[in-house]
Amino acid sequence: MPTCPGQVRAVIWGTYDLGKPRTRILIRGLREAGVDLAECHAEVWAGVEDKAHSNRWAILGRMARMLAAYPGLIWRYLRAPSHDVVIVGYLGHLDVLMLWPFARLRGIPIVWDAFLSLYETVVEDRAMLRPRHPVARLLWAWDWLACRAADLVLLDTAAHARWFETSFGLPAGRTASLFVGAEPGSFAPLPERGSRRPGQPCRVLFYGQFIPLHGIETIVEAAARSDPNSLAWTIIGTGQEASRIRERLAARPVPHLTWIDWVPYAELREQMAEADICLGIFGESGKAARVIPNKAFQVIAAGRPLVTRESPAMREWIGDGARGVRLVRAGDADALLAGIRDLVASGEMEPDAGSFERLRSQIGPDSIGRSFKDLIMSLPIRDGNSARKLKATSP
Repeated sequence: MPTCPGQVRAVIWGTYDLGKPRTRILIRGLREAGVDLAECHAEVWAGVEDKAHSNRWAILGRMARMLAAYPGLIWRYLRAPSHDVVIVGYLGHLDVLMLWPFARLRGIPIVWDAFLSLYETVVEDRAMLRPRHPVARLLWAWDWLACRAADLVLLDTAAHARWFETSFGLPAGRTASLFVGAEPGSFAPLPERGSRRPGQPCRVLFYGQFIPLHGIETIVEAAARSDPNSLAWTIIGTGQEASRIRERLAARPVPHLTWIDWVPYAELREQMAEADICLGIFGESGKAARVIPNKAFQVIAAGRPLVTRESPAMREWIGDGARGVRLVRAGDADALLAGIRDLVASGEMEPDAGSFERLRSQIGPDSIGRSFKDLIMSLPIRDGNSARKLKATSP
């Protein structure tokens, strides 16, 4: 029970990945919203950028580290001070199952930041397994069971939350959504670029892991079809589709495209500072339509024009449109080029402050933290055999 009206005490528990902005933003946001948040954490994901693309032995090694960490984590949880809710962060599919009996023992509701489905990511989005493969069936069952261990399943968009409800048979109200957002310290607004010199090409930037959701082949094809005197392209990243893209570029070089394998997270803003337009994602999968990538939030936070695919998820944030943003048809190189050309011709290369401030106001840790606190305060909190809602004690 809260010690004073409106106070929320929470524990975030498990092997959550602090290397991901999502987790860091949720933690910071809750604390900025006044939540008394204790961390009960074991680090097992350090240095892993793409979990789904890890080899079998690496995955088994991480699983072994997780299993070894659980006795200590459980002991620490059982000794944790009284709290109103326990949060399981990304990637918590095993964490939530391990925690479930002990949270029930203490009568504490679980909020699980699922963030993604193992089945959807490995089978539908990455196409690494056939749907009827035994491991694919196991992943679906794992998702299904993990959802039922949580009192609230948190996703990144309402579209993604609806998909979870439909796919895993969850009742209405069992899911909720919070945008991923952007870290303001890493993606503070950049100064205006100013006018390009006559004859200088417009600089287009993409960065990210080369996974199908990103539609990197569409980006490379658009670059190949563009005028080298008008557009200069930079792509930063590597991953699942990197070998295929290298083969494509070796067979059909694109001289005005520069490929950098990777840059540190802390240097991404510097790369944006050199760009005129930044790109989001262009994949055609169902998941690509249901999520908003980190990079889209980061580009808007930094104040650079954005071109990305049209999707229900993007409409949740962008609404009917915003100056300096173009939403284009997925998987269509010509549509991507048309979006870039339209931005250049429109005079929107320096978006007005009002337009981007509206978008930024929804994606900072402060805004996300307040929304997360509201979700927590709507949960039924168990006191012995009775239940109440934490929000009933709010001012």
